Amino acid sequence: REEDRVFRDEGYEAYRKFQLSRRHKILPKGIAFPFIRRFLEINRVYPDKKPVEVVLLSKNNPETGLRAFDAIQHYGLDISRATFTSGQPPYRYIPPFNISLFLSKDIDDVKGAIQSGFPAGRVLDTVVEDDERDLELRVAFDFDGVVADDEAEQVYQESQQLNIFHQHETDHANDPLNPGLLSDFFMKLAFFQKLERKKLNADSSYKRILKTAIITARNAPAHERAIKTLAAWEVDVDEMFLLGGIEKARILKVLKPHLYVDDQAAHLDTKLENIPLVHVPFGIANSQVEA
Repeated sequence: REEDRVFRDEGYEAYRKFQLSRRHKILPKGIAFPFIRRFLEINRVYPDKKPVEVVLLSKNNPETGLRAFDAIQHYGLDISRATFTSGQPPYRYIPPFNISLFLSKDIDDVKGAIQSGFPAGRVLDTVVEDDERDLELRVAFDFDGVVADDEAEQVYQESQQLNIFHQHETDHANDPLNPGLLSDFFMKLAFFQKLERKKLNADSSYKRILKTAIITARNAPAHERAIKTLAAWEVDVDEMFLLGGIEKARILKVLKPHLYVDDQAAHLDTKLENIPLVHVPFGIANSQVEA
């Protein structure tokens, strides 16, 4: 946080000097650390496949970036690839690294990535501590505008009538929605879950390390299209919450995901502790907020 404040308030050169003055001081854990640590644990469970990777895309220059790699080594994170852009937007390098999700606290970088058609989300400022006794990785998603596209959200926003939205979704219950901005990341997690199920079938003592959840404002009768969309994509989730207006924070407090992604900032309560929240400023809901 301190380094980020210097960069935003005092500029790149002041940030560079600040970083170099603290070259050998280990950076503290950030908001996304609990998620990243558990995400990389997947490779430890599957060392022959190593199905996941984390790449550092940073506005540091190579010299100040040494401090980031010192922290990576200190915390034992299996991260070996990085891009240092010396203050320039790093999201341009999402395609070369085949990145399925770009996380940043910089709203301009996130919006730039999304405008370029890349999957990105802004990590919000929350209080997060890593409970190392909790070995499970829990990732939760909103549905419309995140996992699926915002076609249905457009119907609601244009009409502002819940009955019109429900009728539209009932009429199209058998028509799968198109994949959304984070669908690739979501589907790759679902693929890993299939590996876990195979491992569990072969070894009943195996403890699964990944849980996925959908937390959506949909309820009956709009639930059917969401469920059939997932079935058409041949993906499963462990838990699905059809809330119909109930505050999502109530579920998040119980589920305690290590990452929750939503396209509507109103559903992301930054007072929630120990839950990294990610806002995806995409689609009609966000274009109306900006207007």
